[in-house]
Amino acid sequence: MARPALWNDVFILRATLRRIEPRIWRTVQVPALYSLADLHQVLQLTFGWMDSHLHDFEVGDVRFGMADVEDELLAAEERFAPLGAIAAEGTAFVYRYDYGDDWKHDVFGERVIDGRSTWDVQTSCLGGARACPPEDCGGPPGYARMLEILADPRHEEHREIRTWVGKKYEPEFFDITAVNRKLSALGKRLGRDLQRREALRRRPR
Repeated sequence: MARPALWNDVFILRATLRRIEPRIWRTVQVPALYSLADLHQVLQLTFGWMDSHLHDFEVGDVRFGMADVEDELLAAEERFAPLGAIAAEGTAFVYRYDYGDDWKHDVFGERVIDGRSTWDVQTSCLGGARACPPEDCGGPPGYARMLEILADPRHEEHREIRTWVGKKYEPEFFDITAVNRKLSALGKRLGRDLQRREALRRRPR
């Protein structure tokens, strides 16, 4: 039986977009101290989303949502949910982004490793496949149709779609080097935030 995560541990998570073949996936390394709000930022950068829509997490029967967002469904606040408190090695949960396009990511805890000094852990992407779908393309069905049009230069909408996604968009290409440059900067900022939060928690009352 897998042990639960400790505060100085590091998660190796694999996130896969649902309803898309061939699969679009990313494997990331993040400290167990990261909140789900922090993990949201990591997943946004790693996949290539623009963080322009609402999101939430579903962990078992519990839904974790954003702060200060009116919602008909009751949700626990993601900022106060450390990854190490809600997940363990072998844990699976769902990350949903953009309620209109309904991008659902299956997130699986592949491994939990001893991070020893959490502040020194490098937040990084360890692997991945294929480019992120463009924002507002209509979810998995719209994305599939977009790929069909891009693959057919004679299609009447080909030029329009190519202009919309940009000449550099390549569905099969994932630039892990560029992603890790961005994650390095994000990891440093989140590390400083974690240190400030820990200092406040330990301050005598």
